[in-house]
Amino acid sequence: MFSSICLSVSLKQRFAAGLGFVVLFLLGGGMAGAQEPFPDGNKVLEMVRMSQAMQELPKLTGRLRNDVPDDGVKHPFELTMAGGKILFSFKNPVEVIELDLAAGGTKLNRSVGGKNAAVAEGAYGTPVRGTSVNYEDLSMRFLYWPGAKVMGSATVSSMNCWVVRVVNPDRRGPYHTVDVWVHKDSGAIAKMEAHDRSAKKVKSFSVKKGQRYKKAWILKQMQVESHDPASGKVNGRTYMDIDDPK
Repeated sequence: MFSSICLSVSLKQRFAAGLGFVVLFLLGGGMAGAQEPFPDGNKVLEMVRMSQAMQELPKLTGRLRNDVPDDGVKHPFELTMAGGKILFSFKNPVEVIELDLAAGGTKLNRSVGGKNAAVAEGAYGTPVRGTSVNYEDLSMRFLYWPGAKVMGSATVSSMNCWVVRVVNPDRRGPYHTVDVWVHKDSGAIAKMEAHDRSAKKVKSFSVKKGQRYKKAWILKQMQVESHDPASGKVNGRTYMDIDDPK
């Protein structure tokens, strides 16, 4: 994913990583110095959500590509963010996926053939371009689920993180619970794991590479894996690559 594209943190307002998963590194303070008992999970996720007062960003380019199975197909996209909206624009065929971020959650729309409509609730788990990334992943709706709870702390790639669990408040989408590893000092997402209603892992997200853009780190490569809930084995792997914006 799952994350704005380029965000800095101020004392008055912290911008979040809501991309779906495009920006996973933030600069500046956040949970630095937090002590036990664990912080409130909802407060932690406030650091990871995007506000409407985001910066205007230039157009970025990137692609989705499958690794398992390796079909050799790349799905280029253009990514723009302005006015509280993130747009993923694909070609051949033309498809525009619009994430409208609001304080109370995300609205996900899809435009095909010039016709724009909200993504149906039953289609949240539909793969995008035949990849392991689905519409639920792009919307990252789970970052807005209420009742987030910090389950503990863990280290991911030398990052000291809070592990935050959120539970789906309704039956929309393929996920029942999602665990989010949030860097204590910055509020950046290090990884995520999603589970179905039988507590089986069905999706995992991990940051593989980052890159510098002005005063922030932005995503360069994200790995998204789908898992067979019965065996736990990886049955699909997709990479999201973001080109150097310079």
